[in-house]
Amino acid sequence: MSDVIRLTETNFEQEVLRADLPVLVDYWAPWCGPCRVVEPVIERIADERAGALKVAKVNVDEQPRLADLAGVRGIPFLVLYHNGEPTAHVVGAHPKNTIERALGLDAPTEQAA
Repeated sequence: MSDVIRLTETNFEQEVLRADLPVLVDYWAPWCGPCRVVEPVIERIADERAGALKVAKVNVDEQPRLADLAGVRGIPFLVLYHNGEPTAHVVGAHPKNTIERALGLDAPTEQAA
């Protein structure tokens, strides 16, 4: 996956809340089977939207405060942030088109001139 940011309490504000681009944050854990299933989907979204969307990951075991602040109750928990605010989320492992639709990413990435 290209340029995925590992989030901690130290860099969350700068990388997510102050980001110039929308940020897709994947709240996950290494022991979570569904998290491993959804990882290639997140990688594909990141690759397809490079330069237009930042992708970051929060290990909920290592960063429980960030998970709590995001309202994580189940993982994988994907949140799309715009201008520092969560605008959409999806819980669980789903196909790419379902994730994109739930997060509002199903619109074309390039607009006709």
